[in-house]
Amino acid sequence: MLGNVITRIDLRGRSLSRRELLDELPRAEVDVEHAAEIVAPLLAGVRARGAAELRDLAERFDGVRPEHLRVPADVIAAAVGVLDPAVRAALEETIRRVRQVHGAQRPADFTVELAPGAQVRQRWVPVRRVGLYVPGGLAVYPSSVVMNVVAAQAAGVGSLAVASPPQKDQGGLPDPVVLATCALLDIDEVYAVGGAQAVAMFAYGAVGTEEVDGETLCEPVDVVTGPGNVYVAAAKRLVRGIVGIDAEAGPTEIAILADGTADASHVAADLVSQAEHDPLAAAVLVTPSVELAGAVEAKLVDRVDATMHRVRVTTALRGEQSAIVLVDDLEQGLDVVNAYGAEHLEIQTVGAAELAERVTSAGAIFVGAYSPVSLGDYMAGSNHVLPTGGCAHFASGLGVHSFLRAVQVVEYDADALAEVADKIVALADAEGLPAHGEAVRARF
Repeated sequence: MLGNVITRIDLRGRSLSRRELLDELPRAEVDVEHAAEIVAPLLAGVRARGAAELRDLAERFDGVRPEHLRVPADVIAAAVGVLDPAVRAALEETIRRVRQVHGAQRPADFTVELAPGAQVRQRWVPVRRVGLYVPGGLAVYPSSVVMNVVAAQAAGVGSLAVASPPQKDQGGLPDPVVLATCALLDIDEVYAVGGAQAVAMFAYGAVGTEEVDGETLCEPVDVVTGPGNVYVAAAKRLVRGIVGIDAEAGPTEIAILADGTADASHVAADLVSQAEHDPLAAAVLVTPSVELAGAVEAKLVDRVDATMHRVRVTTALRGEQSAIVLVDDLEQGLDVVNAYGAEHLEIQTVGAAELAERVTSAGAIFVGAYSPVSLGDYMAGSNHVLPTGGCAHFASGLGVHSFLRAVQVVEYDADALAEVADKIVALADAEGLPAHGEAVRARF
């Protein structure tokens, strides 16, 4: 370990099975089950006591008791007026790019004619209402407002609500840039509610308990999305089935597959950029180049010392979830990153685009020296709400599909049903369900 910044894992000359490889690779231990035990009483309290419990929890966790749990519409609108012009311009460009990409994501309906008079159609139907969570702990994330809202709007969702933690220095309101971003996206239903309690409010709804709340503070939603800490992930686990969720998102991750042509300064900067999110953030470099590994370690020493969130970054880079992984060659490196299944995967190699086509597990892939993860966080047009903790092996990032349901519509006429009636009866009898066959026979 150079400068006590990051560890090395040497896989060179070793032939490892998938299981052995997973055991060797760094990953944070996130105890969602323990967190679920802690948040379960909070969810029950919100379900039973509504707004009163939400105010109690805000006072306990956020240090402020909001007067308005639902942010007044005029406060949301006014936030745009005091927004820094440069930030507004950046947000508007982000919104434009994300809308363009997500507008192309909606899948097409289709119709299949199986025989004359035998038709199956499939159409995509948006969910009725969604609750979008925007964190506000170690940092605030107006960019997450854009990612959640634009995807839902592109899907055609008719009712959208946003929740973000109340800020003590804002008199119990969410961060003003978050509010301004909601206004830019025409969202006027915003709640000053954070953490697991926001998930509970969305899942169960919440009764009002003060005059300002009305009889009902918040109606329940069908889907809850948005990133958060382990307690938000635990809350999502507990309400899954009552509502749909995007994922049990864990700490952010970056993996970089790089060869000796990569710029060590770029690699070090990108590792630090993700490490500043959270002390549990994962930063992993996979490389066959010992020279690059040494150069990156040296650059990290300087960058960590100079960065604003030095303690947080140092903790993340020193943690068991972060490492420089040495491999024999890029083929072994590709095996490593596919086994790891990073939330964000950068490829900084010769032939990066070709290697990217062979990646089978990643939340998002960033190709070449000028496609850093920071681009995807804000301005690429892609969505930055992505699967973590290896969930990229089976899950996708947030997108239009997260808010759509496929509904199949079956329409047969009498002749088309008669043509397959005997076959239906045969299968029904084979399964010991004769009434199924009789329901067909009754029509003839």
